[in-house]
Amino acid sequence: MKKILFVCHGNICRSPMAEFVMKDLVKKAGREAEFYIESAATSTEEIGNDVYPATRRKLAEHGIACSGKRARQMTRNDYDRFDLLVGMDSWNIRNMKAICVDDTDGKIVRLLDLTDRPGDVADPWYTGDFDATWRDVLEGCRCLLKRLE
Repeated sequence: MKKILFVCHGNICRSPMAEFVMKDLVKKAGREAEFYIESAATSTEEIGNDVYPATRRKLAEHGIACSGKRARQMTRNDYDRFDLLVGMDSWNIRNMKAICVDDTDGKIVRLLDLTDRPGDVADPWYTGDFDATWRDVLEGCRCLLKRLE
């Protein structure tokens, strides 16, 4: 079983979007038994909070539910628990490596680096553009699933 942790700053916008998009893609591919997928934050700011309302709405537009998800912080233990830790932007990657005390096994990657257009996933907290974030996350998750075939 491949264990994947998606990570962003607060775990209320981008990383839960990636978590539930990836779960949906895996389910549609009939590969649910092959994956365990979660998401987490590098900060403590949103711990315990629900997925941000605009993120919930964007997921719902595509028939994807995320009920019951509460923000949690990534821990050092997550490095051992997961096969792949996927950050949404360069700042997340830096913070993830600090939490994990480096990345000796090469498990930490930036989501869009798995695509043909490497870079940071658009942060809707600052841009308000959840459509751009959706496109980034969907493309990144599709590429990740294809790489894991």
